Amino acid sequence: MSTTDRPRMFAVGAICHTSIYRVNDEVPPLPSKVLASEMCQVVDGMVASAAYAFVRLGGSAQLCARAGDDDLGISLRHTLAAEGLDMSSLRNIPGTITSLATVIVDRRGDRLVVAYHDQSVDKSPDWLPLQDIARSNIVHCDTRWVEGAETALRAAREMKVPGMIDADVAPLDVLERLVPLAAYAVFSDAGLLIYSKCSDVKTALMKVGASHWGHVGASCGADGYYWYENGQIRHVRAPQVEVVDTLSAGDIFHGAIALALMEGKGIAAAARFACAAASLKCTRFGGRLGCPLRAEVEAAMLATYGNEPDQRA
Repeated sequence: MSTTDRPRMFAVGAICHTSIYRVNDEVPPLPSKVLASEMCQVVDGMVASAAYAFVRLGGSAQLCARAGDDDLGISLRHTLAAEGLDMSSLRNIPGTITSLATVIVDRRGDRLVVAYHDQSVDKSPDWLPLQDIARSNIVHCDTRWVEGAETALRAAREMKVPGMIDADVAPLDVLERLVPLAAYAVFSDAGLLIYSKCSDVKTALMKVGASHWGHVGASCGADGYYWYENGQIRHVRAPQVEVVDTLSAGDIFHGAIALALMEGKGIAAAARFACAAASLKCTRFGGRLGCPLRAEVEAAMLATYGNEPDQRA
């Protein structure tokens, strides 16, 4: 597939410089010290990791994000550009600090995330190159830069370009501001429960799906993907894997399902593709760096699903 034939994502949201440490046991209670068995440093963030997966699996992506004008903010542009992302729309804001995070991953693959975001970073979306949406196939946003996401999703609707929101855990008012603008509202299970004010995923999907104008689904980790369709709840199971690191798995899921949908796959097929990609990522340490190649995803899909029919939950 040529560069011009590849689906294109216009991605708006968070970017961060993250240090990841793997420990061989559970994180002990404080105060304590623990030695890491592995560590790496990575440029990530919800939408940055999703855009990376979109590119690694066969698409192209333009990342619109804000960083400081410090050394990290300058270097992360080059890091992601070297990995195939269009970084021409990264804005380095003078006098601010690039977002930083430290992540500890335990022996089960669960993680503790400690993040720092400079609150003085300019929140204005006025500089966004909205004209580039017209040559994109999908606009994908996270909830970490509300003003940017709202502006991009509104522009996408006006230009009749589908928009997707990564509706992860966020304040209710933020979700209420962004979810109604997205053609594809792809929640985490926890984000869906916050938005719906329900206590279980299926009830929440019925409630939200019945009133939303587009697609509504929830990524539920090892339990796969559930979505609302024509008054029913449908489900794709996730491949069973030995989990090493869950960091960025949800972001990889979003990038993968967006790509599959823009390639013309139906929801069930796109969900299988995304579940396979996210599950494989969980077998590898390093956050988004564990995103698999396309051939690996397709092999995992065949091994897990074969030609099984869609499932109703």
